[in-house]
Amino acid sequence: MTAQFDDKVAIVTGAGSGIGKAAALLLAKQGIKMAVLDYSEDELKQTVEEIKQQGGEVLSVVSDVSKPDQMQKAIQSVADKWGRIDIVFANAGINGVVAPLEDLEPDEWDRILEINLKGTFLTVKYAVPYLKKRGGSVVITASVNGTRNFSKTGASAYSSSKAGQVAFAKMIALELAQWKVRVNAICPGAIKTNIETKTEERNTEDIKIPVELPDDVAALKPGTAEDVAELVLFLVSDSSRHISGSEIWIDAGGSLLLG
Repeated sequence: MTAQFDDKVAIVTGAGSGIGKAAALLLAKQGIKMAVLDYSEDELKQTVEEIKQQGGEVLSVVSDVSKPDQMQKAIQSVADKWGRIDIVFANAGINGVVAPLEDLEPDEWDRILEINLKGTFLTVKYAVPYLKKRGGSVVITASVNGTRNFSKTGASAYSSSKAGQVAFAKMIALELAQWKVRVNAICPGAIKTNIETKTEERNTEDIKIPVELPDDVAALKPGTAEDVAELVLFLVSDSSRHISGSEIWIDAGGSLLLG
């Protein structure tokens, strides 16, 4: 445990699996009190159990980040339990449907933007009154897609949502600076998680432009959720006290080739 995190409270959305779960476990190891949010109660149970096995203190909240009433209630429950919020990791997101523009339905576009972009807005919005009291750190999970990589054909909605998250992070970094709240966006590349299993791809054969990373460059292999969690820990720690309003790519440089 680290003294700088004494009494600190963190909220992690999308904490049931992947990057969110890895970050929640790592932050809990530092002695941070963890509020873990996800729409999947079953996945959250596993995260909660692992945090408890580490000796951590945890609150589980089942919520849909795209629903204002649910998120307002969720954030309030965290404040009611511990009386403060110091760290927000707005991580929840989906790939959704990957398809040509002609085949992408308006409701499919809306769902991706609502969860990825609106969900980030709601998470931060309702936490801000508590962050302002003592200062704190906000980290937002964006992506290389829409920021440095535009070769994922068919992912127009996803990439737009991720570009929007980076702009949002920079805007609120300035807005909240006077209250000593830092805001940064992380942009993972290929990371081994289960998000691809929840992706629907259709009719992209004719629009794809072949591009891939070489198999023989070990440094460009996909990273892990734990790799990203280490970056989150750095950004919420005192070691990054002079970093705010930044987008940080974590992809071993792969997007420089694929972009």
